[in-house]
Amino acid sequence: MNLVLWIVTGWLAVAMVVSTGKVLVPREKLASMGRAGEWVMDFSPRALWVITILELLAAAGLILPAVLGIAPVLVPVTAVCVAVLFTGAATMRLRRGERLTVLPDLVYAAMAAFVAWGRFGPAPFTG
Repeated sequence: MNLVLWIVTGWLAVAMVVSTGKVLVPREKLASMGRAGEWVMDFSPRALWVITILELLAAAGLILPAVLGIAPVLVPVTAVCVAVLFTGAATMRLRRGERLTVLPDLVYAAMAAFVAWGRFGPAPFTG
């Protein structure tokens, strides 16, 4: 169980880091890449930076507390926050009528909920 939780946590952390690339590409270019990128026009550049910072903090919070052995309880707490973040993303996509692009958000939310459940429950970090 521990190995599976680490793998899922790693995938989530990578997804969080990869998604920060949205601030490196101009909003207009992202929006022109198709339906999945149009959402960026609903947010100001400052809001996109805030989302990016939250995603970077989430990636760090999923991995570093356990690796460093400093407050490892922050891993499942972060996983809960990531689940809330992706639930919000899914809600935003549904409100925009993007039913086909909501699936990845729901998968990431479920992965985060699994990590939170696993680390709070059957496979917590000790020490």
